[in-house]
Order: sequence, then C-alpha cells, then structure tokens
Amino acid sequence: MTTTSCATAKAPPASLKIETRSIDYVPRNERHGKVWHQGPFWFTGNFVLTTMVTGFTGAALGLALQYAILAIVIGVCLGTFCMAFHANQGPRMGLPQMIQSRAQFGLRGAIVPFTAVVFVYIGFNVFNVILATDAINTVIPGARAPWYSLMIAIAVLIAVVGHDLLHSVQRWLTYVMISVFAVLTVSALMTLQADSAVADAHFSWSAFLIQLSAAAGYQISYSVYVSDYSRYLPHQTPSRQVIFWTYLGAAGSALWLMSLGAFLASALPSPDAIASVRDVGNRLIPGFGTFTVLIAVPALVGIMAVNCYGAMLTGISAIDGFKSIKPDLKSRVAGILLVAAVIFLIALNIPESYLGSFNTFVLLMLYFLVPWTAVNLADFYLVRKGHYAISDIFNPAGIYGRWSAAGLTAYFLGLLAMVPFMSLSFYQGPLALALGGADIAFVIGLAVAGLIYWALTRNLDLAAEERAIQASEQTLEGAAR
Repeated sequence: MTTTSCATAKAPPASLKIETRSIDYVPRNERHGKVWHQGPFWFTGNFVLTTMVTGFTGAALGLALQYAILAIVIGVCLGTFCMAFHANQGPRMGLPQMIQSRAQFGLRGAIVPFTAVVFVYIGFNVFNVILATDAINTVIPGARAPWYSLMIAIAVLIAVVGHDLLHSVQRWLTYVMISVFAVLTVSALMTLQADSAVADAHFSWSAFLIQLSAAAGYQISYSVYVSDYSRYLPHQTPSRQVIFWTYLGAAGSALWLMSLGAFLASALPSPDAIASVRDVGNRLIPGFGTFTVLIAVPALVGIMAVNCYGAMLTGISAIDGFKSIKPDLKSRVAGILLVAAVIFLIALNIPESYLGSFNTFVLLMLYFLVPWTAVNLADFYLVRKGHYAISDIFNPAGIYGRWSAAGLTAYFLGLLAMVPFMSLSFYQGPLALALGGADIAFVIGLAVAGLIYWALTRNLDLAAEERAIQASEQTLEGAAR
C-alpha cells in the first residue's frame, strides 16, 4: 500500500480511555503503542491454566516425559509460527483479524470461518470461567453462579474500555505470573519425579502426534484475533519486530506452562489443573500453592476479556456482511454483553465432565481453523503481498465481492482433505488408523488449503486491484490529514 504524509504523522499520546472503534479501519494518525508490548501481551494471554492442561495429553496416553516435551516444543513452534505471521497484518492493514478474511472469502462468504471462530472464543471462555471458579472454590467453597457473574462482569468491563486497557492489564500481569510460577516450577523440580505416575512410560507415534497436534492447535487458535491487538501500531512498524515479539511472548509462555503440565501429569497420579498446582506449591512453602492458584485467576479473567473483545469483533463482522452495522461504542458494548450472556448460560448448564473433553475441543478447533489460517496467510504473503483496498473490504460492490469461490473452495477442500487423518475420541479416519492413531491432519490441511488457494488465484488481476488500492488509500488517509 502506498504511503502518505500521514504515515509519519505524530500519533496522539496513548491515554487510557474507552475505545470507540470496532471493526473499522484505524487511520495512521491514530496509531500508537510500542511493538515490544506484543511480547508481554501474548505471554500473559497464553500463561493461563488452560494452557497447562494441554500439556497433560501425552502422559494420559502413556507417553514418556521427554517425548511429551519434544512434541510440545514442535507443536508450539509450528502453531506460533502461524500466529506471529498473522500479527504482522495488523499494522499493515489497520483492521481486526477476522474481517480481513473478506478479501479471501468475500463480504458474506467470510461467515464460514467467522462461525467457527465465535465457537472457539465462547468455548475457551467457558473453560476459563470454570477453571477460575474452581480456583476460587479452593479457598471459598460455595455456589458457582455468583463467581461466574463476577468474573464475566470484570472481563466485560475491561473489554468495553478496550484495546489500551487490555494491553495494560496483560503487560502488568506478566511480571506477577513470571515471579509466582518460577517458584512453583522450582518446587515441582525439587519434589516430583518424572514418569513416576505413568505406568510403562514409552514412546508411540500416535501419542506423540496427538500431543503435538494439541499444542499446535492451541497456538493456532490465537491466530484468529492476533491482529486485533497489533492494528493500532504505527503503519511503518518493521514486520520482523512485530513477528518476533509476538512469537517470543506466545511461544515462551506456552513452552513453559505446557512442559510444566507434562511434568505434573507424569509425576502425579491424578493430574488436575487446580489441585496439582496447589499440592506442588504447598510442598515447598505451606500456603504457597493455594496462593498460586488464586494468582492464576486474574490471568484467566484477563484472557476472558481478550476473548470477549475478539468474539465481539468477529460477531459484528459477520452480521455486518448481511446488514450494515455502525462501528461505534454502542455496537461494541452490545456485542460484548451478548457474548458474555452466552458464556454465562453455557457455564451454568454444562456438565462437569466438559473439562475432561478439553483435548477433543482443542483438536476440533484445530481442524476448523487450519484451512482458514492457510488461506489467509497465503493470500497476504504469496498472492496479494500485503496490498489491499481497505475500503472495498466494507463495500458489497467492491473488488472482493460478496462470495469468493477461491477462498471457500480452498477452505472446504482443505477441511475435507483432513478428515481421513483425524484422530478423535469418537472418530478415527482410515489414514489415522493406518498410522496407528497418529494425527497429522493439521499438516495436511495447511498444505492442501494453502496450495489450492494459491493455484486458484495465480491469475488474479493485481493491476486492476492496484487502482482500487490507490483509490482506497486516498479515501481513508486523505480524509485523515
């Protein structure tokens, strides 16, 4: 995209105030923030007990600790790769993450990935509010509904204030979480013996790849909103720095907590996110484990706020494709409240065994998000190379159209190609069975969806799009001078 004098204009000083924008474009003269803030934001965003639970998977399948950690390392590195490269789209386009999908799927066709993404947001927040309430109940037993209400209300308040407060909360929580969990990790290493609770701990390809896929899927899930929190960065922020800080924060916390989870699951007979943390911490210093559990609650509430904010942006983007919505504070608040109400109702009515199906949820999420991330990244880095007519993303008569055959075809063929390789508790594809239950579906989905989209768009008239890009630039940035 061509630059204007606005690209170097001094951004207004960042102050903590209620955000007024939602799915609309952020003009370059409103951009602010520091690129290194992406690091602590995603570190704390990933430093929650839900992340640690992902590390339990390998031990539950009999995988020895060293192999479980190796699978986590590979899965986290692959999944975070996708996430970090999405982060670079924020400063370049000035838009939330999912609305960018209109360029690949069409104004209305983007409803396909939008639906899967809203499901992911709500599912994770139900997990998070249940875990946070479990943590509180270790100290204050009693009814769960009031705690659900309180924590969801706090998350809603943070999400309503918006982008800058979300960054501030996550940044300051980083220092607290590192300090407390460093002591917990030392306690685990000093008091537990690896693989002592896993009968006949061994290596198997199926268990290894299931743990790898769970770790990768968990990280890929963050791709759906990573640009939501980088879109206010100055347009000229170097791509390498955006990618580096996002990768460092998200991968660092995931590697730490998932590996700690794998260690706890290999050493404790009945690993549990709350009870295990409390037990291990109290072994070192009486009461410290309970303190650690309670300290984990603010981080869970913080990521709940992030999820409510992202679900609101995705939901508004979906509805706006069919009925125009004014992107203002009123629509933001209404969207956040609606998401919060759904989360509260599901948390109240879901059976307690729901948390036991966490691994299945992560894998299902991986299957539906992989073709989207492949199409979106292929378009941004290989096809259009970061050049978009932003105004046309909001225009039903624009160059991206209402429905895009290329994006939708690539998405569904990528999803279809994954089915034979899927390995779930209730379904195993024929090729997964041939591989001994190993799950490599996400690799297949990434390759098939990305390659098909690239093949279908090789003859795209980029010269015609360039004219639309220049007109969009003049419309958006000319008015902002």
